[in-house]
Order: sequence, then structure tokens, then C-alpha cells
Amino acid sequence: QLQLVESGGGLVQPGGSLRLSCTASGFTMDYYAIGWFRQAPGKEREGVSCISGSGGSTMYADSVKGRFTISRDNAKNTVYLQINSLKPEDTAVYYCARAFGAPWCRSLGQSSYDYWGQGTQVTVSS
Repeated sequence: QLQLVESGGGLVQPGGSLRLSCTASGFTMDYYAIGWFRQAPGKEREGVSCISGSGGSTMYADSVKGRFTISRDNAKNTVYLQINSLKPEDTAVYYCARAFGAPWCRSLGQSSYDYWGQGTQVTVSS
């Protein structure tokens, strides 16, 4: 059964850091790019980052460049999202998703991804 499971969210103070994990099962992870998305209350889901199947190529939304770092360990079937210098506006549910039929990052648009995890809540507040 194909599954993506996010973990690592929580409550953190502004300026803090978190590392989110996305662990996959049921498919060969190396064959697919994986993206991270977030959805803040009352807002549409937005793509924040993507990493190619090999890990050799990455993509970031302008809003998170310099603070977010995506990486992957295919031996552990896991993709990570390191978030530094957290801001209250980073508060959202963070989701990972598998790119549709491709080992590379086409875009950060939702239509380029087919399977999604259930999400992990990140709350940034003092």
C-alpha cells in the first residue's frame, strides 16, 4: 500500500528550527521527486519545496529560500525539510507529496503530485 507519512511538527518559538520528515512506503522512492507543501488556516495550499529522486536537484518557493532546506535519504525512504528562523507566518499544516510519474521536479503546483500524506502541524508562536 502506497503511503506517505509526515512527522516532526510541533509548537516552536519564533526564530526556532524544526526538521520535518516524510517517510514513504509502497513504492520505490528513488524513482520519484517528492514535494513539500503547506496550508495555513484560511489559505490555499502552497508548494514550498521539491527534491528530485536522486536528490541532485531541488526547487524552492521564493518565500522560503534561504530558510528551508530539503534533503532525502533514499536508503531510509525519507525526505526531510529543515526549517530555520521560523516565523509566525510559517504556521501551517505541512504535507509531503509524490511527484506524478517523474523523478524530477516539474513544478510546485499541486497538479504535478499524485499521492499525499496526512500532514503535520507546525505552529510558530511565543
